[in-house]
Amino acid sequence: MGGMVAAEFTGRHVLAEFGGVERALCDDMVALESALRYALTAAGVTVCEIVGKQFDPHGVTVLALLAESHASLHTYPETGDIFVDVFTCGTAADSAGRVAELLRAALAPEHVRISTVLRGRAAAGAAPEASPGHATSM
Repeated sequence: MGGMVAAEFTGRHVLAEFGGVERALCDDMVALESALRYALTAAGVTVCEIVGKQFDPHGVTVLALLAESHASLHTYPETGDIFVDVFTCGTAADSAGRVAELLRAALAPEHVRISTVLRGRAAAGAAPEASPGHATSM
């Protein structure tokens, strides 16, 4: 592996909940795969493979294997809800938030809750008080 640059052990994990999505869209695996592929490509991450599973009687899971990590959608058509999970690491760490925003535009949810978890060295440097076993006094 001579000459290869070591990957930076840092990442950003975006966890989103989309509510009020059109129920038919939540059960349309082809449209969901297309929306995910578009969001990932537009955000500049490298898609290795996308797989989807249509559940009976309803619901879809779409998983994307990325060079930069992974992304997933899990839908609940009966309530119009989607769990969105995007993890990007290394130099592409900042792309996760962009993917979530592009998915938001494509899927048009009425309600959105998004949280971002810093992982790896970024997390260690950002919030040492959050380290396991580290007690703080008030």
